Amino acid sequence: MRTAYTADQIRGAERTLMARLPEGTLMQRAAAGLAAVCADLLGHVYGRRVVLLVGSGDNGGDALYAGQRLARRGARVGAVLAGSKTHEAGLPALLKAGGRVVEAAEIDAADLILDGLVGIGASGALREPYARLAEAANAAPGRVVAVDVPSGVDASSGRAEGAAVRAAVTVTMGAYKTGLLVDPGAEFAGRVELVDIGLGAYVPDPDVVALGHDDVARLLPRPGTESDKYRRGVLGVAAGSHLFTGAAVLAVGGALRAGAGMVRYAGTEEPVAQVRAHWPEAVITVLDRPSIDGVGRVQAWVLGPGLGTDERAHELAASVLASDVPVLIDADGLTIVAKDRELLRRTAPVLLTPHAGELARLTGAERADIEAARLEHVRAAAAGLGVTVLLKGSTTLIAEPSGQARVNVTGSSWLATGGTGDVLSGVAGALLAQGLSCYDAAACGSYVHGLAGRLAADGAPLAAADVATAVPAAIRAVTSGSASGEKPGER
Repeated sequence: MRTAYTADQIRGAERTLMARLPEGTLMQRAAAGLAAVCADLLGHVYGRRVVLLVGSGDNGGDALYAGQRLARRGARVGAVLAGSKTHEAGLPALLKAGGRVVEAAEIDAADLILDGLVGIGASGALREPYARLAEAANAAPGRVVAVDVPSGVDASSGRAEGAAVRAAVTVTMGAYKTGLLVDPGAEFAGRVELVDIGLGAYVPDPDVVALGHDDVARLLPRPGTESDKYRRGVLGVAAGSHLFTGAAVLAVGGALRAGAGMVRYAGTEEPVAQVRAHWPEAVITVLDRPSIDGVGRVQAWVLGPGLGTDERAHELAASVLASDVPVLIDADGLTIVAKDRELLRRTAPVLLTPHAGELARLTGAERADIEAARLEHVRAAAAGLGVTVLLKGSTTLIAEPSGQARVNVTGSSWLATGGTGDVLSGVAGALLAQGLSCYDAAACGSYVHGLAGRLAADGAPLAAADVATAVPAAIRAVTSGSASGEKPGER
């Protein structure tokens, strides 16, 4: 499990720890870890060109002391001094080790560029000359390593307003920062390397959590010796229409592949024919009217993929949401409840799975604002609507009304194709039917779905049906311990 913290949480922990240590100890620990990562990236250090981008704060000090260590190993280290002041002891240490002060033009000749412009306390757009230096680093051929957080990225939220350093690797000190796990900050951070400087005992409860391999393995339901199809969870799926028959096929397929004991599909003639042809295992009810009466008992429902938004779809949604079991609402179901919020007034749990555009319709926020501050908006939506919200996108986020939040670390950019969200609905719905809470079903479902996407793509394009097919392999990898699904920095 990865736990991540806001800048304020980290600074509080650092103050507590520094009060117990000799002055400068934390900076030296940070610099040692930073220099070690840089040395690994360089391969051999002697004779390599390293340029430090040095701001006024402690990140600049970390960079200077790391540069000192690299210079002692024979690297040609130059420091571009951007701040109005420079760390009092760090610069003399670098110069004594053979480093020098250089102009910004040296950035283009560097094998490695170390970004120590601003630290975790910075917010808002970079000012000059920081913005210009960030853009120069991004344009240079050398590899960029960010100290703690890429300059221009808000450590607490992942927001990036204006220019920001785009790092190949971010070396973060003591604990993960929330902004390194949440886009757009995660995209700028690249691969994240954590350096232990002793903060572990001093950090509070985390701001966000990213489940790992072992966490998901513990949460995923497994059938026992006395299991039968009813005890393993029966999922109802109300999805598909004559225009979108495939959505029903994909949602049912995701649910079956994710271990539901039975899937009861309720739909009209055209999607029914397609579901029956693809999934003879599904128990099918042809709806002659928009009601789930007569479908049979289920432990959870998936509502919405490809359903349509006409009056008939609205009536069917109302019937599903009048039930007393958890309901996952996706796609057209989200459009329906955005127009009729009263449908969400129910005592049983609700899990919404919107992308940014759908969340905009639900909350009235602008899509661009949501994508710029994903964590803020998913938390606000969960609190305002009183439901669990899974926000899909480049970073999948899950929030509870209480403010708890998780971020998913699996996935692949190849998943950005039509129908993969329908598969996710089926996977998470199956986990709901098997007894997981909305929060756990969303987190485990997105983890398995993301890992299935990686397995299905293997570096090449995929179709949504490929993801459904790969779900058992993803679950097998998680439960057998053969793959973690966590690849920091892979987008």
